[in-house]
Amino acid sequence: MAVQRESMAYDVVIVGGGPAGLSAAIRLKQLAATDGGEVSVCILEKGSEIGAHILSGAVIDPIALNELIPDWKQQGAPVDTPVVEDRFYFLTEKSGIRLPNFMMPPLMSNRGAYIVSLGNLCRWLATVAEALGVEIYPGFPAADLVYGERGEVKGVVTGDLGVARDGHHKDTFTPGMELHGKYTLFAEGARGSLSKRLCERYALHHGRDVQKFGIGLKDLWELAPEKHRRGLAMHTMGWPLSNETGGGSFMYHWGERFCSIGFVVHLNYKNPYLSPFDEFQRLKEHPRIRSFLEGGKRIGYGARALTEGGFQSVPKLSFLGGALIGCAAGFMNVPRIKGSHNAMKSGMLAAEAAFAALSQGREGDALESYERAYRRSHIYADLKKVRNVKPLWSMLGTALGVPLGAFDMWTNQLFGLSFLGTLGHGKPDYATLRKARNKDRIAYAKPDGAISFDKLSSVFLSNTNHEEDQPIHLKLTDPTLPLRVNLPEYAEPAQRYCPAGVYEIVGEGGDMRFQINAQNCVHCKTCDIKDPSQNITWVTPEGGGGPNYSNM
Repeated sequence: MAVQRESMAYDVVIVGGGPAGLSAAIRLKQLAATDGGEVSVCILEKGSEIGAHILSGAVIDPIALNELIPDWKQQGAPVDTPVVEDRFYFLTEKSGIRLPNFMMPPLMSNRGAYIVSLGNLCRWLATVAEALGVEIYPGFPAADLVYGERGEVKGVVTGDLGVARDGHHKDTFTPGMELHGKYTLFAEGARGSLSKRLCERYALHHGRDVQKFGIGLKDLWELAPEKHRRGLAMHTMGWPLSNETGGGSFMYHWGERFCSIGFVVHLNYKNPYLSPFDEFQRLKEHPRIRSFLEGGKRIGYGARALTEGGFQSVPKLSFLGGALIGCAAGFMNVPRIKGSHNAMKSGMLAAEAAFAALSQGREGDALESYERAYRRSHIYADLKKVRNVKPLWSMLGTALGVPLGAFDMWTNQLFGLSFLGTLGHGKPDYATLRKARNKDRIAYAKPDGAISFDKLSSVFLSNTNHEEDQPIHLKLTDPTLPLRVNLPEYAEPAQRYCPAGVYEIVGEGGDMRFQINAQNCVHCKTCDIKDPSQNITWVTPEGGGGPNYSNM
């Protein structure tokens, strides 16, 4: 029997309470106040609270925040650590070469930027939004889509509560609700489950390059007082990654004694034995990094996929009844490792397009003016300048690709053009893995428990929690495939690319099985992206499940 659902109607429904979704909601309410009218707006957030699932470095360019809330300093935004020193290093195994700042293209400078906890900034933005009348519903993931008679997105369905692992309805069963919007904005972040379906249904990637991704892993440390350098932003590339594997690290000193240290691995890596988590632990043992961490205490951990395709991979942004905003569309500037300013601006642009449409009495059509506004915006200019960095890095490796990418950024900066045109990305990330027989195993040292750690103790620090008796939210299209194909051909890389110990091969011989520890999942979505057989689909678990990040 079909589940009977209640519904609520809004002018605009926003899926995701990150910087893009919150900025869109605030902008809609600002426009309504200026116009003397009213617009009803709600935000659905799958985390237990706003900010619970937000993970970023983060050094933010305040360009969008200045535009959205010009007096944010007076209003008490948690943005109070300006970058005072930039350092760039190329690491070798035992040492590091500092790259002179004057060699770096101007857009790589963090002058005028701030080191923040993006989760805390989102919590503050939520208070601004609610003061303007935005309705925010944390713990309510958007689990399905509602379509109208013309094939337009009519809204979303929140996830059902009280469903047992075997699918039966428990005594606590509560059906999800339909939230209908004249327009629905999707701000789910990288590899959002509904955004992925919308891209397929409306062919939003037609004529665009493939989307590319990275995985970002992050620790939050409380440093010894004498080791803390408030306002220092340090970036590295090179060791421990091989020349053919793209990525690098960041270290940001902020607050009184906080240090955010993270590691990004591009998910087009080739060696199935590579473990991004363990590469991160190796990185922290480097003398250049360890010297800061010794005597400190790790107090947080998390991981998240990043959209890295950039300019040539941005999909069509609007479709009937809705639009993609933020990292759901992929606005991260890869060499700067910055996307929050572009995410916020995209939310503002979509809000302006939606408000104009509502003012004209429209609903359910495609917000084409949003796409046009994006092409005139600083987002477009920001991404265009760096469009060849990722392809060059992928094709030529770190040693050659990064210097050529820097040269290309300089030509874009000085002459407004690239001598290379616009390069393509090649294969999707899941197709780049080589067969296990063609790659060497990587020997990772046992963590020391002081600087380097294991996965389970790290997941503990992420405060991850899921209701145990619920359907597994990591769906296998073919349950036999991990042992039948991925294990013999790729040594089942899910055991290593997952940063939370979700996937295991347990048992031996005929008793071997592929085990999914879904309760460990930190919602990074890497499995949905990197599985070489594209056999894993990430869907939203029961509301409020997942990590509960603090100060991340």
